[in-house]
Amino acid sequence: MMSEQESGALVARYHEVRERIEMAARKAGRQPGSVSLVAVSKTHPAESVEVVAGEGQVVFGESYVQEALSKQECLSHLGLEWHFIGHLQSKKARDVVGRFALIHGVDNIKLAQNLQNRMAMLPVTSTGGDLSVQDILIQVNIGREPQKSGVAIEDLFSFAEDVIKLPQLRLRGLMCMPPFHCIGELASPYFAHLRELKEQVERHLGMALPHLSMGMSQDFEQAIAEGATLVRVGTDIFGERPA
Repeated sequence: MMSEQESGALVARYHEVRERIEMAARKAGRQPGSVSLVAVSKTHPAESVEVVAGEGQVVFGESYVQEALSKQECLSHLGLEWHFIGHLQSKKARDVVGRFALIHGVDNIKLAQNLQNRMAMLPVTSTGGDLSVQDILIQVNIGREPQKSGVAIEDLFSFAEDVIKLPQLRLRGLMCMPPFHCIGELASPYFAHLRELKEQVERHLGMALPHLSMGMSQDFEQAIAEGATLVRVGTDIFGERPA
């Protein structure tokens, strides 16, 4: 059970992050409403999610399928919007379709096809969106790191072409994670590159992609300056992950 002091500290951190997002958006000449906060609640208890939801937060990000599904069931009365932000194995596609408003990390055609197949086969639960499609983002390996997930930059156009051929997936934009050591301003060139890639993909496909998911606790202000529409913030809201 969370103490009153712990709950108060959590609420204060949440509102500080909201204020930082608004300030970063205005500094970049953008409307604060153009940036959505994904509160990354992975490894934190449902009780913490409920406290933050009580402050008006609607969108929460999870990375572990079973943990996420458990929280969804526990907190179903709150009407939250869930995003899957972690690495998703193809075999887990059956567990996530229709249960997440947005899947951030689609990075290979096998996963995309499995998501499509499961959407076609299974009834889906309401996410507050269009139940006939699963909204996704393509994860791009923006730092060209061999150990990191993501579509290679050279393969992005062809992969995007393949994805939009799948009728029950809806491509909504791109996602990236800069190299781990690139914190703050060091991450800015990677965010700028992803924005440029999104614009190129839009021209190539002849369609608008509304979202850029980029920026976490250590660099979300720089991501907003470069055009992020979704920032994924966990530690600065919920604190360090439980051991």
